[in-house]
Amino acid sequence: IPLSAIPSAPQNYPLYIRSVPTENELKFHYTVHTSLDVVDEKISAMGKALVDQRELYLGLLYPTEDYKVYGYVTNSKVKFVMVVDSSNTALRDNEIRSMFRKLHNSYTDIMCNPFYNPGDRIHSRAFDTMVNSMMMQVC
Repeated sequence: IPLSAIPSAPQNYPLYIRSVPTENELKFHYTVHTSLDVVDEKISAMGKALVDQRELYLGLLYPTEDYKVYGYVTNSKVKFVMVVDSSNTALRDNEIRSMFRKLHNSYTDIMCNPFYNPGDRIHSRAFDTMVNSMMMQVC
């Protein structure tokens, strides 16, 4: 079951990309990059209401024939995008929301590291482990 997760900087360049399985990785990269435009549209449509909310889960951005694309935005405008196989009907909205919270918490841990420069690509064993366990849980 394919799954792709990516946090991106406010300028929309990827900080971390992970796909399972890896044979269609380029297709997932394209899907993720196109979905960042949808995230920006949702943020601008929500306007000030999004800033006032503590819940940053954007929900389903768009479904395709094979995949569902979900989005999440942090207060600092870092975007998380997740692509999930649409045949995975066991995955509920609250589970996706929980996965985004785990990603956000792990990302926050990385940001608290004094040796990490904000905006650099993420190279963290702890983050990799968390993403891999989350992906295996879904698959």
